[in-house]
Amino acid sequence: MKTYLITGGAGFIGSNFINYMLNKYNDIKIINVDKLTYAGNLQNLVQVNNNKNYSFIRADINDKEIIESIFKENNIDYVVNFAAESHVDRSITNPEIFVQTNVLGTVNLLNIAKKYWMLEDESFITTKKYIQISTDEVYGSLGSSGLFKENTALDPHSPYSSSKASADLIVKAYFDTYKMPINITRCSNNYGPFQFPEKLIPLVINRCLSKKDVPIYGDGLNIRDWLYVEDHCKAIDMVISHGQIGEIYNIGGNNERTNIDIVKTIISFINENIDKDVNESLITFVKDRKGHDRRYGIDATKMKRELGWEPDTSFEVGIIKTIKWYLENESWLKNIENGEYQNILI
Repeated sequence: MKTYLITGGAGFIGSNFINYMLNKYNDIKIINVDKLTYAGNLQNLVQVNNNKNYSFIRADINDKEIIESIFKENNIDYVVNFAAESHVDRSITNPEIFVQTNVLGTVNLLNIAKKYWMLEDESFITTKKYIQISTDEVYGSLGSSGLFKENTALDPHSPYSSSKASADLIVKAYFDTYKMPINITRCSNNYGPFQFPEKLIPLVINRCLSKKDVPIYGDGLNIRDWLYVEDHCKAIDMVISHGQIGEIYNIGGNNERTNIDIVKTIISFINENIDKDVNESLITFVKDRKGHDRRYGIDATKMKRELGWEPDTSFEVGIIKTIKWYLENESWLKNIENGEYQNILI
């Protein structure tokens, strides 16, 4: 039975990944470590709470004592590091916490994994692997054409993306220096169930349901590539199992959309199916975000060529599934709005 140490597993992508893996496999063990900051929500994991192969530990990935105790008491086969401060706006206000978690926390995980996985001859146990979950934001901004490839130069523009790029470089250095078994994945914008409602899609859905203004940065023409979160989970699973040691893999959805198009799509669906009073008059343009990248686009050819992965979910299908999930789980949204979710512990 393989044992996965999943960090940041109470967050959006991490919780979806845990749910996906435990639904797919009955012969794995998952240890979820999460600090439970504002974006960590154990309600995301209610379907696995009673699974004998799942356990949760509340801890900071910077806590050397706790992380080492996990390795000492368990035969950890894979570390999948989702743990990160991830909201660009918050990084502009408070960059320090992003460096502490995203950079120093990554170093701590690497050092402890290295200690327990390295053999006396300084080679590594061949069945072990560390997977760093990163973002396309480390590449910076694209013009009107072209796509990010794995060898595109890093050019981050926010404290958030800079901290993620720093972590990527450190992970790569552990492979280059020690030959530590690692992979780095860089994904485009995820969407789907359990996403904290400070992010664009759940934010718009929530504000439409409350008939509040929907703020859009700048002219709304910033472009992102959107990836349905379950497709991302499938890709990570493939990288863990079949990714070549030391390699970086871009994971994209082939779904480039402007922010204003995303907002109008959500408003249109709610108007036609839920509430006729919800319309585009809710849209409010606000001052653009500092250092706002204009366009991201992922080239995921390597994932298809080497691992046979392609996204299964078109944006047209995924966005409807996502809207319906939030409509069917309004209590989840309300618990976040009133802070109730922070009182739920295991």
